[in-house]
Amino acid sequence: QVQLVESGGGLVQPGGSLRLSCAASGFTLDYYAIGWFRQAPGKEREGVSCISYSDGVTYYADSVKGRFTSSRDNAKNTAYLQMNSLKPEDTAVYYCAAFWAVDTCTPRGIEYDYWGQGTQVTVSS
Repeated sequence: QVQLVESGGGLVQPGGSLRLSCAASGFTLDYYAIGWFRQAPGKEREGVSCISYSDGVTYYADSVKGRFTSSRDNAKNTAYLQMNSLKPEDTAVYYCAAFWAVDTCTPRGIEYDYWGQGTQVTVSS
């Protein structure tokens, strides 16, 4: 069964950090781009970041640039989103997703074939 499973969400104070993990099972992430998306209540889904298979291509939304970092460990079949300097407006359900791509990635969710179930990130004092 093909699955992406996110973990690492939780409650953190403003200025804090979290690292989200996205573990793939049932398929290998080789040649798959990984995207990170978030959706806050009442808002549209937003493409936050993505990373290509070879790490050669990355994307960050302006709202997270300089604070979030995507990475991946293909040997562990896992991708990560390091989130630093978190703000209340980062509160959302975060999803990882994957699509097969030679060496690119995109923040457009429609391109992605596999999605995780989401993990809640709440930034509040």
